Amino acid sequence: MATFLYRLGRGAFRRRGLVALVWVALLFAAGFGAATASAPTSGSFSIPGTEAQRAFDLLDQRFPGMAADGATARIVIKAPEGAKVTDPAAKAEVEKIVSGLKNGPGASQISSVADPYQTQAVSQDGSIAYVSVKYDVSGMELKDEARDALKDSGKEAAAAGLNVQIGGDALMAAPETGSGEIIGIAIAAIVLVITFGSLVAAGLPLLTALIGVGIGVSSITALANVLDLGSTTSTLAMMIGLAVGIDYALFIVSRYRAELAEGRERDEAAGRAAGTAGSAVVFAGLTVVIALVGLAVVNIPMLTKMGFAAAGTVVIAVLVALTLVPAILGFAGKKVLPAGTKSRLFGKGRPAGTEPKANGGTRWARFVLRRPVMVLLAGVIGLGIIAIPASKLEMGLPDDGAQPVSTTQRQAYDLLSEGFGPGFNGPLMVVVDGDKALADKTADRIKGLEGVAAVTPANLNEAGDAAVITVIPKDRPSSTQTEDLVHEIRAVSGDEVLVTGATAMNIDFSQKMNDALLPYLALVVGLAFLLLMLVFRSILVPLKAALGFLLSVVAALGAVVAVFQWGWLGSLFGVEQTGPIMSMMPIFMVGVVFGLAMDYEVFLVTRMREAYVHGERPGQAVVTGFQYSARVVVAAAVIMIAVFAGFIGASEQMVKMIGFGLAVAVFFDAFVVRMAIVPAVLALLGHKAWWLPKWLDRLLPNVDVEGESLRKHLSGPDGPSDGPDKDRELVGV
Repeated sequence: MATFLYRLGRGAFRRRGLVALVWVALLFAAGFGAATASAPTSGSFSIPGTEAQRAFDLLDQRFPGMAADGATARIVIKAPEGAKVTDPAAKAEVEKIVSGLKNGPGASQISSVADPYQTQAVSQDGSIAYVSVKYDVSGMELKDEARDALKDSGKEAAAAGLNVQIGGDALMAAPETGSGEIIGIAIAAIVLVITFGSLVAAGLPLLTALIGVGIGVSSITALANVLDLGSTTSTLAMMIGLAVGIDYALFIVSRYRAELAEGRERDEAAGRAAGTAGSAVVFAGLTVVIALVGLAVVNIPMLTKMGFAAAGTVVIAVLVALTLVPAILGFAGKKVLPAGTKSRLFGKGRPAGTEPKANGGTRWARFVLRRPVMVLLAGVIGLGIIAIPASKLEMGLPDDGAQPVSTTQRQAYDLLSEGFGPGFNGPLMVVVDGDKALADKTADRIKGLEGVAAVTPANLNEAGDAAVITVIPKDRPSSTQTEDLVHEIRAVSGDEVLVTGATAMNIDFSQKMNDALLPYLALVVGLAFLLLMLVFRSILVPLKAALGFLLSVVAALGAVVAVFQWGWLGSLFGVEQTGPIMSMMPIFMVGVVFGLAMDYEVFLVTRMREAYVHGERPGQAVVTGFQYSARVVVAAAVIMIAVFAGFIGASEQMVKMIGFGLAVAVFFDAFVVRMAIVPAVLALLGHKAWWLPKWLDRLLPNVDVEGESLRKHLSGPDGPSDGPDKDRELVGV
């Protein structure tokens, strides 16, 4: 693989004009496709194999149109203190709202508008009423005039003294990431400048990463409706693609500069950078792709599509690093080197037999080698303490109750809870596969359950062979009491009675994610062990890497629970409402962090193994690995943390939580696990760390991440001359 990548990188450097033209053409083609595609929808949501999904499927068969996924809205009106919405003046304003929606702009997309006085949608004390609006299309497909008409529908009533708030998914729009994303990129740029000492070298990874992300996200947008991709899919793909794109380009550029420092020609340096650091980029990218694609085993279409879309963006990032980065290095010339070093390094290698001066990585590695037990215990105990909140993890899906209190959706949610009870925001839909007698019997049985606030009479279909019963819980939708009620209804009912609705779907979704977490974790950790065993030709090193990965993920989950569920430091991260952790968060973090953690493991430990294989003692090999790789790994981790942390400012709670969780996970894994625990463990293991049974060594294929085949190729009779330092190790950045 290393030899092929060497030729690919060298060819891209020499034909840089053609390579750059191809990538720019791809960017314009993807951008044109995104610009001409229809607006993406919110994505269909289904959970195969669950009772809630079976109930929806039954509704679709027996009650055509009832299970349609069109957008809904509730316009909640509260009268001033001491007044009622049934007063003539207030009633006139509410009727204006109903009439305006039925006959105003965007009415063509509305399927129904319910008058609260006819549907009895007025609270018992008469202070609050709500207007239900149903649309023919999803919230993301609503025309601007329809959404604007909804937002403006209560302006006159508000001017007359009524409190008017709007909730529902009709207000749904593409999540806004705010200025945090730009700040994250700015921090990445500063880190790159500090790392490289050159504005051109710093800007190159940013430029190539943005091109790769632009192609990936534009392609997702162009195919969103065709593939039924959700509105947050492109945001998550951007988050991951931007982080890995910058990191992969960083590793290639760093290696290129190191080759120039050895006195090699520019095209030769580009080829060697692609063949050595590029091999590690391919492996690291492969681990991320496998982890993301592996989300398909959960068997939730939405999550599968998110994983595949993000994986596609990672593949583009790898291809960009292997081809476009060498091409742009050809355009950059000597400007990729720090000021004052160009004449000294360009075409003139380091004197033979000399080594780079000791740096921060060297000093840190020697410190760990002197106190391995202390460093190991500090790292493990520290992460273990942070992981404690993960034992209290509660999972669910966010609703309007998780919105910031300043939003109209949250205020509408609170008004409905005030006027009709907390459970009104999450009604349960009980579908009875039977006649009226069975439906009435089921309704009577449910009325006797604790936790039930109200039960509506059974609504039969035209054929009389199915019915729908609406159950209003006493508690809010995301509470454990409501979850217990769902399980209780299912327990006292037969197979002909199914519970569904948004609340039940959320409960089933969380349960499915819980059930899939351990199998998926086993798959990912097992895969990590196997892949790392191929790379490092060792048993204990992969075992250490897999255990360290688990420790960092659990600690990151503990931090997420502390902030988003318990509210610790919540105001610092813009968390206005605590609640259950998003159901897909644990399994998503496992998949993404696994791949990202392997990046640092590969780039750091491969250099250690190479030094050990070429005769260095185990401890000295650790120092050598840190000497050549620590600076770039630290820079890559800081960049990735900055990019992920930039999404904490997103308006969407899910994106905010994922951004925080991934940023914290990368911090723990890079700085605590890889930079502290890994060298401490290797120091304690000594020679045993690199032991592999001979029979297993013969069975395992040689993936050549270290570029040994490239070394032999370049030292052959047809290989290029390397100068006085040709035997110098090619691996590392």
